[in-house]
Amino acid sequence: MLGITLALLIGLLALAIPVAASLGILGLTLSAIYSKLPLSLAMGEIAWGTSNNFLLVAIPFFVLLGEILLRSGMAERMYNALVLWVPWLPGGLMHSNIAACAMFAATSGSSVATAATIGTVALGEVEKRGYSERLFLGTIAAGGTLGILIPPSINMIVYGVLTETSIPKLYLAGFIPGVILASLFSLTVLIICLIKPQYGGKPTSATWGERIAALPDLLPPLIIFLAVIGSIYAGWATATESAALGVIAATGIAAWNRRLTMRMLLHAFEGTMRTTAMIMAILLAAYFLNFVITSIGLTGQVNYFITSLGLTPVELLIAVVIFYFILGMFMETLSMMVATVPIIAPIMFKAGYDPVWFGIIIIILMELAMITPPVGINLYVVQGLRKRGKIDDVIIGASPFVITMMLMIVILSVWPMIALWLPQLAAN
Repeated sequence: MLGITLALLIGLLALAIPVAASLGILGLTLSAIYSKLPLSLAMGEIAWGTSNNFLLVAIPFFVLLGEILLRSGMAERMYNALVLWVPWLPGGLMHSNIAACAMFAATSGSSVATAATIGTVALGEVEKRGYSERLFLGTIAAGGTLGILIPPSINMIVYGVLTETSIPKLYLAGFIPGVILASLFSLTVLIICLIKPQYGGKPTSATWGERIAALPDLLPPLIIFLAVIGSIYAGWATATESAALGVIAATGIAAWNRRLTMRMLLHAFEGTMRTTAMIMAILLAAYFLNFVITSIGLTGQVNYFITSLGLTPVELLIAVVIFYFILGMFMETLSMMVATVPIIAPIMFKAGYDPVWFGIIIIILMELAMITPPVGINLYVVQGLRKRGKIDDVIIGASPFVITMMLMIVILSVWPMIALWLPQLAAN
């Protein structure tokens, strides 16, 4: 049954059928083959129960927040300010790409939005400065993945809903690993540019006066981050309410900068509706698929199979990492989470792994999926912004960062307190 399910899913995705439709068709097909009851009749109730979840209201707010940051010019000014602070490092603006992605990730819950926003403002610098185009593109694709690790994060909300794990704890747990991973990305660029100096482009210079004058452009992301995350831990707002506060803060800053226009808002609202509709379609289809595979006994079969292997906790973790690494090559991250976490997470919790720690591991594995071909969505986002050449260039440029992410998983496995220290500190 498991083999047939995976074969059907990969076949549907290979036919370029949209992810939400693929999951829905798979659910209906499995129901028709293995169930004596018309499970499709439950679709209405599942759709209502899923879309009625208060925590998921945060998703359109975070999408809207990213749209306002992009369309009001705040992201561009932030990037230009960062450019002035890192020209002395080998790799120059590639470090700006990663730093800008990290800062934007602290205000937007989406990796795709992070990669698209920073890519939009950064790509014009490749030829101008003589960088290795492949590595430059790779820094944007990989840096963009930080959008779901550094809080706030849409994927963390989904994981929290699926596993009934505290979202504020997940947000705290993601902060230090996010900063470390961003630093490792920069270290990767540094090492490559030291080995191959020609990849680092032409060095730029900036005076201290120019750097200090640009500092105000770095304040908006900090203000929004404090509004979103600070309001949660001050006890003023829930995760959903904090997302709304972030939108209010971004709108206020856009108005202060005289960039708040009806045209800008309409474009932001349109982009938000498109992205939210896509996310919710995937969530609804994936929840229906989960209902079907649970009803036909597939979940029990998977649990029995894994338990019967007699793996140690470490072996189980390695198996899960390999499973997600392979599956991530063929599935979109949000649908992969909703389809697999309800099955995998209880097994990992039973093996003694902390739900918050495992949530960070899952998020990093989702980041990996975003830059591994053939379905790595950030690869296509960056290539779409580039509008020329082959996607192979983006894939090759992002490949060193795949190794960096695997290293991050090893680091978190050896020192789990990197993720758990802040949540435990907040609980005391």
